[in-house]
Amino acid sequence: MAIGFDQGFQLHTQGMLIRAQRAEIIASNIANADTPGYKAKGLDFKQALSQAANKQQMGMTRTNEKHFDVRTELNNSVSFRVPNQPDTGDGNTVDVQVERNLYLKNSLKYQASVQFLNGKIQAMKKVISGG
Repeated sequence: MAIGFDQGFQLHTQGMLIRAQRAEIIASNIANADTPGYKAKGLDFKQALSQAANKQQMGMTRTNEKHFDVRTELNNSVSFRVPNQPDTGDGNTVDVQVERNLYLKNSLKYQASVQFLNGKIQAMKKVISGG
């Protein structure tokens, strides 16, 4: 009986990739906190993960270069964040404290995912080695 590593890890690895993308977006927000007119962006993790799961289930491939690639069309989880502070006059919507908290929370969840996958790998090693 073959062990399906792809099926066992794919959703978790997709989640980690989305968390990494979310970290980049938040870091970009923090880096542009002083840029006039910059609008803070956010990534809805649940929406992005469900899109990634749907993309896996569809299994579509492009048969012609002129066809639309549905996989890139589905990656629209990034949106502008609704500001929770009054406009400071320069049009920037980044709240550095909020962004730092979101970055920390995302980082902790990423680390938890790494530990979870590590546990799964250790369990599979035990099953394979018979120990």
